[in-house]
Amino acid sequence: MKSGTLMRQIINKINEIDFNSSEDRHLFNDFYETFLKDLQSAGNAGEFYTPRAVTQFMIDMTNPRLGEKVLDPATGTGGFLKSSIEHLMKQANTAEERKLVQKSILGTEKKQLPHVLAVTNLILHDVDTPNIRHDNSLSRPIRDYSLKDKVDVIATNPPFGGTEEDGIQANFPTSFRTKETADLFMILIMTLLKENGRGTVVLPDGFLFGEGVKTRIKKKLLEECNLHTIVRLPNGVFSPYTGIRTNILFFTKGESTKEIWYFDHPYPSGQKSYSKTKPIRIEEFDLEKKWWDNREENQYAWKVTIEDIQSKDYNLDIKNPHSEDEELLDPEEALQNYLKSLEQVNQVKQTLIEELSLILKEGSKV
Repeated sequence: MKSGTLMRQIINKINEIDFNSSEDRHLFNDFYETFLKDLQSAGNAGEFYTPRAVTQFMIDMTNPRLGEKVLDPATGTGGFLKSSIEHLMKQANTAEERKLVQKSILGTEKKQLPHVLAVTNLILHDVDTPNIRHDNSLSRPIRDYSLKDKVDVIATNPPFGGTEEDGIQANFPTSFRTKETADLFMILIMTLLKENGRGTVVLPDGFLFGEGVKTRIKKKLLEECNLHTIVRLPNGVFSPYTGIRTNILFFTKGESTKEIWYFDHPYPSGQKSYSKTKPIRIEEFDLEKKWWDNREENQYAWKVTIEDIQSKDYNLDIKNPHSEDEELLDPEEALQNYLKSLEQVNQVKQTLIEELSLILKEGSKV
């Protein structure tokens, strides 16, 4: 803070809070969560606040159990870890079990400000010594991870749109090297999950339809994990940080994918978008929760076989076949689709140039 007077006033106010009083502590927790949300962005490399309803839903469906290790390798301000603590504390009945929960929550955050905010967030949720490393999860070579580094559950919203330097890319196998941060995190997540470990990740539409390295990552994901569910979120869930459409992927490591269920999350009745004043609410996910253990195709849900996915060259961007509404794209999404089309045209051009060059070389030999 630039003003010493204001800092003194804030310290005086915080000093009035009785942290031994559960009422005072819960009130301060609520204030702190609102404060984190109002920060809007924790950085400028694709990081932003994940709505509480989204983190809670992802943790509810992944269902961490007492004694399991939960990791967020792109911790941000600690939303997934906080939701995990709340979920696990409901299962803890003794002081020993509550201590076990504290040791089970792990995180890593690259940037200084969100790291401090995440540590504070966990302290306010009764974690005495938060295990959140201030480091870049991608900076360690993939081959250096051993069995002791693996965890039971990974829940995260990796930065997308961010880029990594060549030195970071060198930590990954040659066929998976890319500058795209979110793609590298997907390789890391698959590496760090134990056999039968569960993962849940927020990713943009670009990952679903992306080609090149993205195709190889998706092929690896479907071969090594059971990608059983993709929840497609509508526009505006991450407003005002980004207008890019996002998806929640749920998968289990150790068995290959046979089919993928999709669920098209609808807007609440009478609502056409989300905003800062009308954010997504946890109650909206009751639709998914009721359907989760008794899956049938309906106006929101459909399934696709692995054979169909393979025939589409691992394009996971499959629209709802039951929806008759013509989808109106926002300008940012329209631009993304245009750039994708442009990239495909350029790839075809490059292939033709290479083939023509080969023909000319063969002709010159003759």
